[in-house]
Amino acid sequence: MNLNMAYTVLARKYRPRNFSELVGQEHVVQALANALTSQRLHHAYLFTGTRGVGKTTVSRILAKSLNCLGADGQGDITAEPCGVCQACVDIDQGRFVDYTELDAASNRGVDEVQSLLEQAVYKPVQGRFKVFMIDEVHMLTNTAFNAMLKTLEEPPEYLKFVLATTDPQKVPVTVLSRCLQFNLRPMPADTVVSHLTSVLNDEQVPFEVGALRYIGRAAQGSMRDALSLTDQAIAYGAGRLDEEPVRKMLGAVDRAHVFGLIESLAHNDGARVVAMVDEARLQGLSAATTLEEMASTLQRMAVMQVTGQGDSADPDYEAMHALAQAMPADETQLLYSLCIHGRADLGLAPDEYAALTMVLLRLLAFKPGAVQRTAEKKSPKLTFNEPPAPDSGDTEAVLTSTSDVVSEHGEPPFDVDPDVIQTTPQPVADEVLPALLTVPVRVASEDPVGSRRTVALNGHTTQTSADATASPPRAVGATAAAAAEDGTEGDVRQAVSAPTADWQPTPEGDHWYEVVQQLVAGAHVTALVRELALQSQLLAIDAQKAPVHWLLRIERESLNQGANSERLQAALLACGFDVQLGIELGLVQDTPAKRLALGQAQRLHAAEEVILADEFVQQMMREFGGSIVAGTLKPVDAA
Repeated sequence: MNLNMAYTVLARKYRPRNFSELVGQEHVVQALANALTSQRLHHAYLFTGTRGVGKTTVSRILAKSLNCLGADGQGDITAEPCGVCQACVDIDQGRFVDYTELDAASNRGVDEVQSLLEQAVYKPVQGRFKVFMIDEVHMLTNTAFNAMLKTLEEPPEYLKFVLATTDPQKVPVTVLSRCLQFNLRPMPADTVVSHLTSVLNDEQVPFEVGALRYIGRAAQGSMRDALSLTDQAIAYGAGRLDEEPVRKMLGAVDRAHVFGLIESLAHNDGARVVAMVDEARLQGLSAATTLEEMASTLQRMAVMQVTGQGDSADPDYEAMHALAQAMPADETQLLYSLCIHGRADLGLAPDEYAALTMVLLRLLAFKPGAVQRTAEKKSPKLTFNEPPAPDSGDTEAVLTSTSDVVSEHGEPPFDVDPDVIQTTPQPVADEVLPALLTVPVRVASEDPVGSRRTVALNGHTTQTSADATASPPRAVGATAAAAAEDGTEGDVRQAVSAPTADWQPTPEGDHWYEVVQQLVAGAHVTALVRELALQSQLLAIDAQKAPVHWLLRIERESLNQGANSERLQAALLACGFDVQLGIELGLVQDTPAKRLALGQAQRLHAAEEVILADEFVQQMMREFGGSIVAGTLKPVDAA
C-alpha cells in the first residue's frame, strides 16, 4: 500500500497550525498573541476545557511561537509562526526534540514525572525553549504533583510548562496558583456549522445546511467531535451530506416532530401528543433526545417571547415565532422545566416512551381546563368530586364511593360497606350491598314563599327550612351586609383565607370587578397580566382628564414587572375602555381576587349546609358512625 495515498481524517487534516486558524477561542488567542508580541511570557500555562476544543492544539502553536526561526532562519519569538522552518515542521510532525508531550492518563505516577523533570537540567538542543506539555494533568497522583511543584514554581529560564485538563477541579490549588490559566470555551453550534461549511467546500463534498446543523448540535461544543461525525456522515451518505440521512445516522429527532409536540401541547390536544409519542416509538427516536430538542426549542421560544426578537435567517424562525405566539410565556417556562427534569424519569420508568408520554401530559394536567376530570371510580374513602355540569343557578356537591352499582329507581341504597367511610369497627354481613357510586346533592330554587328549599338526592327529595340550608351563591360582588342576611357571615368569614379576611367593598371595587370579569371572559388577559388585574384595587377614577385616568394599587411590585401595565392598558382598550392607568404600591382591601375567594367560601358554606342537613347523610353517619372527611367537599359552580 502506498502510504502517501493514505486517507487523513478531517480532525487531523484540519488541525489549526497557527492562531489565525484557531476557531472559537478568540479570548485565548488575543491574550497569548499579546503576550508573545510583548514577550511577557509566563513559565507555566494551564489550558482547561471540554474535549476537542483545542487544548493540545494551542499548546503546539505556543511551542512553535516560542521556537520559530522564521522562513529565513533569523526569526524571533512571534505570535505568527511561519510553519516552514525546521522547528515548526518538526513540532507539527511530533518529532521536535525540545517539545515533549506526556499523557498523564497513562503516565500518572511519580516515576514518570521524575523522569520528565530529569530532562529539565539540560538546555534545549534545537530550539530556543524546552516545552513540557502534560495532557490530562488532573490524572496525576498526589505524589507526582508534589514531585513537580518546586520545578513548576521556579523552572530554568529556558523551560516552559504547558498543562491541559478537562477537569480543573481535580488539580491541586498549589499547582493552579503556579500557572496562568486559560479556559477554552465549548464551540457554539453556529460556529461549528460555519467551520464545517468551510471544510466541506475545501473537500468539495456536497452538503445540505440542515445536515450540518444536526452535526453541530450533536457535537456538543467539540470541534473534533464535529469533524469526526462529518467523516462518518460522508461515509454513510456515500460522499454526500444530506439532511435526512444525517438525522437518521445520529438518531436525532426531526425538528418538525418537536414543533408538532409543542403545538399539540399549546392547543391542549392530548390525543395528538400520545399519537406522536407512539410514532416516535415506531421510528426508534430517542425519548431523551426528544426532551433535549424540546428544551432547546422552548428556550429559544422563551427568549423570543421576552425580547420579541429572533434570528430571521434561521429556517425555523417562522415555526418558532408561531409557537411563541400560541403558547403563553408561563406555560413555556413550565414545559421547559418539565422537559429538563423529566429526563431523570426516563431511567426510572419500565418504558422510556411511557415516561415521555407522562412528562408531556403532565403539562396538560397542570393547565386549568385542559383535561376534563371524570368521576372517580373505586375510591378508597367517602370523598366529594365534581359531577357533570349542573343546571344554571344550582349549587351541587357530589358524594363518591367505590362501587359501580346504582339503584335502578334512583333511590339510594342504605347498606354501606364500612370501608367506604370512616367508621368505628362493627360486624358487617358478607352479603352487604355494594356502596354508593355517586350521590349528587342539588339545591333547587326557593319556593314562592321562600321559607323552604327542595334538596334532590339521587331521585330522593327532601325539604329543608331556609335556616337549615345556605343560600345559593350570590354574585361575587355582594357586600358583607348582604352576606349577613341569612346569618352566614360568621361562617363565611371563618372559611375565607387571610387575603379576604380584611375585605372591604367599595363602589370602585364593584366597577373594577365587572371590568376584570369582562377581560378574563374574553381572554384579553393571561398569565402575569391577568394576575395584575385580579390582585389590584381600583382606587380612583379621574374623568376630567383625556383619556380618563384610573389609579390602581397593588401590594407586590413583582406584579408590575416588565410591560404588564402596558399590556393591561391595551387589553382595556380592546374592551372599549380608553383609559390611562397609574399603579402604586400599598395595602389593598377590595380586589377581584378577594371577591372571588369570598364567593368561593360562600359556595362552600352552602354546600356544607346542604350535605349536613340531608336526612340520608345523617342516617349513614348515625348507623355506621361515619364522618365526612374534612376538606373533601367541593362546591360545583353552576354552568
